[in-house]
Parts: sequence; structure tokens; C-alpha cells
Amino acid sequence: MQLTAPATSRRLARDADGMAVASFVLGLIGLLVLNVVLGPIAVVLAVVALWRGTARRGRALLGLTLGIADLVVLFSFAQLDHTLSWSF
Repeated sequence: MQLTAPATSRRLARDADGMAVASFVLGLIGLLVLNVVLGPIAVVLAVVALWRGTARRGRALLGLTLGIADLVVLFSFAQLDHTLSWSF
């Protein structure tokens, strides 16, 4: 049983690192398209990655920041257009 415990912890760490990278990528893409969907997903993935103790802490924090920025951009344009969608 002790042989499976390190493998499980390595798998969880690898999953957390993947979540950190995914939150960064989704947050970055969310600035351009589908920010109402990708922003919250980026925030959730970043928080879970940080909670699990990712080795890519900086990437998770960038994903969190970009996810929040996605929502700020959405609400800013929504206030200007008085709709929940925006276009250039």
C-alpha cells in the first residue's frame, strides 16, 4: 500500500500543474472570446490548482488574474452597451 501513495500524490501534483496551465490559457483566450464562460472556468481551475499545491504557482496566479480580468472586461463592455454581449 505504501507504494501507491507516492504515485497518487505525484498524480495529484501533475493534475494541479495541468490545471494551473489550463487556467492561464483559458484566461488568456477569454480576453478575446467567450469571456463569460472562460473567465469563471479559469478562476475555478486556478483556485483548485493553488489549493492542491501546484508547482506552477505563478502560472496559476496569472490564470486567476486573467480570469478575473475576463469578467471585468465583460462587465465593462456590458455597462457601455447595456447588454450582456459585446462586439467591436
